[in-house]
Amino acid sequence: MRTLQELVSTLNLQGVLNNPRVKRALEEVDRADFIKPSLGESAYENFPLSIGWGQTISQPFTVAFMLDLLDVRPGNSVLDIGSGSGWTTALLAHMTGAEGSVLGLERIPALVEFGTANLAKYSFSHAKITASGYLLGNPENLYDKILVSAASDELPRELIPQLKIGGIMVIPVENSILKITKKAEHKIETDTHYGFVFVPLIR
Repeated sequence: MRTLQELVSTLNLQGVLNNPRVKRALEEVDRADFIKPSLGESAYENFPLSIGWGQTISQPFTVAFMLDLLDVRPGNSVLDIGSGSGWTTALLAHMTGAEGSVLGLERIPALVEFGTANLAKYSFSHAKITASGYLLGNPENLYDKILVSAASDELPRELIPQLKIGGIMVIPVENSILKITKKAEHKIETDTHYGFVFVPLIR
């Protein structure tokens, strides 16, 4: 059975831990706390694992890659769409620190419960997971960063108004990961990274 440090070392060699905040979060938020006990021996393997209901906890490489792109800073407000088992929500909460805030959204009620229970293993009072509403995201608020962990067939334009000016959204679209930077109210910059596979985004 591999260790957490071995996993982090592997990710470092693969060149996806360019941000020290991402590295510290992966070291201190244990992936094993966010999977089913029966899969414990696979906790530190670099591949996705089933969390039930047709969903997965993402491959660590992919999570690290997306978090590097997202560049979460202390004090940021972050929206985590498709929070699943709660792992990404907890990683984001570690990166924002207590002065920030993280809202995880999940459409599957059983995973809202599972993710909330897993998140409660850590003292992240500034983070929570709730059931998704009828609309995609949380249009009532603006966010510094938005992370989407399921693939859309096209860029969901309704998420862009939920970003602050200067904010960043990282989202899978088909088999690519897009980094969207909101440069002005009606201007975005898009960087595309190819070659990824995700579960589909439920709209």
